[in-house]
Amino acid sequence: MESLDKSDVHGHIVIRNVAGKGLRGTAEDLDMTMLDNVYIIAFCMPEQLKSAVENIRPVLNKFGGTCYVSDVMEIRSLKCVASL
Repeated sequence: MESLDKSDVHGHIVIRNVAGKGLRGTAEDLDMTMLDNVYIIAFCMPEQLKSAVENIRPVLNKFGGTCYVSDVMEIRSLKCVASL
């Protein structure tokens, strides 16, 4: 989270205790790991991306993991019908 803060990326979601199977075909057993498996989704403007990658890479090099970068489009509700 400090690496994202250094890059002025303040919009993020942290999902803890994640398990799954990656492109390499290996599955991670949460009971056998010593560190929490987390999934972080961070949102930034394109001009912040270079700084974010530069600050995240040393964390990945130290602890492992993967960073994916993708374009997104935000869609907000105009009127929430569930609140009527």
